[in-house]
Amino acid sequence: MTRIDAKFADLKTNGKKAFVAYVMAGDPDFDTSLEVVRGLPAAGVDIIELGLPFTDPMADGPAIQLAGQRALGAGMTLDKTLALAAAFREQDDTTPIVLMGYYNPIYSKGVDAFLTAAKKAGVDGLIVVDLPPEEDSELCLPAQKAGMNFIRLATPTTDDKRLPRVVQNTSGFVYYVSITGITGSAEAEAGDVAPEVARIKAAAGLPVIVGFGVNTPDKAQAIASVADGVVVGSAIVSKIADGLPVADVLKFVKTLSDGAHRA
Repeated sequence: MTRIDAKFADLKTNGKKAFVAYVMAGDPDFDTSLEVVRGLPAAGVDIIELGLPFTDPMADGPAIQLAGQRALGAGMTLDKTLALAAAFREQDDTTPIVLMGYYNPIYSKGVDAFLTAAKKAGVDGLIVVDLPPEEDSELCLPAQKAGMNFIRLATPTTDDKRLPRVVQNTSGFVYYVSITGITGSAEAEAGDVAPEVARIKAAAGLPVIVGFGVNTPDKAQAIASVADGVVVGSAIVSKIADGLPVADVLKFVKTLSDGAHRA
């Protein structure tokens, strides 16, 4: 059982929904980013999604693209991202960390070397958005063999024919992308999301967490009420981009987590 599996078991026991926060590793710099990440659990975050900076983030909207550019400009790398995760683990051995990004940096490092380093750093799961199920032998299956969850994305265009293939080797949870488009580009609607969550849960037998298009406490509550939890990324990253003090960023995160936990 990974930390992710344990977290969902605990949430289910307590009748709570999951709040997942995405932040870009190294944005705006290593030390500030680490301070934010270390403060997330106390702000009500159940699972941390740690963005891996990449030059060509095809699924991400302007807010997260710019966060990646700031991080890369500050010298962030894959190895430094893992070092940040390891530094977080020195003070927190229970909150799950999901590394979210693209395959190129992992491929460049080498899959075996990456998995060994990620596991040592305390990473619990991976979301690699540009590796389709047809490439499961590339990273998904080795990651699971190494004891990490490999989390797949489903979207509004994932039809009943495609869905079984998408969830076949998925573990931990399924990330449902609630809108067609890039991150931060539109708002999710609970009425549209609910039947899709039910369909994916039936196919996967896993918790379904909804992301993209969630940016307020009320929206977090509405979406979490029809899913197993909710992810917020662009709205948090935008507060960091505005140069808010870390304490104020974490206060904003707390309003979102409170919304999700009311569901």
